[in-house]
Amino acid sequence: MKGPLFYSKILLFGEYGIIKDSRGLSIPYNFFKGALKKDPDLKGKSLDSNRALKEYSRYLEKLQETSPELVSFDLEALKADLDEGMFFDSSIPQGYGVGSSGALVAAIYDKYANDKITVLENLTRDKLLKLKNVFSRMESFFHGKSSGLDPLNSYLSLPILINSKDNLEPTGIPSQASGKGAVFLLDSEMIGETQPMVNIFMNKMKNEGFRKMIDQDFARYTDSCIEDFLQGDVKSLFGNVKKLSKVVLKHFKPMIPKSFHQ
Repeated sequence: MKGPLFYSKILLFGEYGIIKDSRGLSIPYNFFKGALKKDPDLKGKSLDSNRALKEYSRYLEKLQETSPELVSFDLEALKADLDEGMFFDSSIPQGYGVGSSGALVAAIYDKYANDKITVLENLTRDKLLKLKNVFSRMESFFHGKSSGLDPLNSYLSLPILINSKDNLEPTGIPSQASGKGAVFLLDSEMIGETQPMVNIFMNKMKNEGFRKMIDQDFARYTDSCIEDFLQGDVKSLFGNVKKLSKVVLKHFKPMIPKSFHQ
């Protein structure tokens, strides 16, 4: 058995800001991926994954009991597959913010959810929101609190424009004829936990000056970057990325590894 592939993601614009309902743009990143597989002879990483999935299946059972109207799973099939050595085979690095748990959640939903919303149907705003809510609850097992965006991105394998918590839409990214520019990831070689960073952000939000900066400068430059990116306006994009970078460097220093400040 080998399930379909689910990809990692990059939250290109809107990091932290989307917690406070500003806009964001999340895109699939197919360099890293994962799939459900079976191996009766589990060892090492595959054994660890199988054990973690067994624990996760117990969480899903409780979720189904407490919120039957939200989602239900074929738990018998899931347990049987786990007993036969199912694990999540993934190249997505953990603790790098590229959606390792999101891809796993998407894979489990795809294979075991009853009455699932599929990528092939007409994805209305209501369906997207329902999916996001289901994924939010499913991923909470890993992070304590989840927006549900990472699994949504991985499941749909489409760029998602986040207008607000309750307003999402799939979007397209223009192709580049000249091929001179690219989005790339720089490896900090440091693993980071999401939750402590979110806590720093929430504490900063208690400061009126910081809130004002988020509502004005951060949101404004983020919006401009998203518009430029989606319209393929490279010249304007670089100008706005520079403005956004200045704001981020000044106000988000604890979230940026020291070796990158310079």
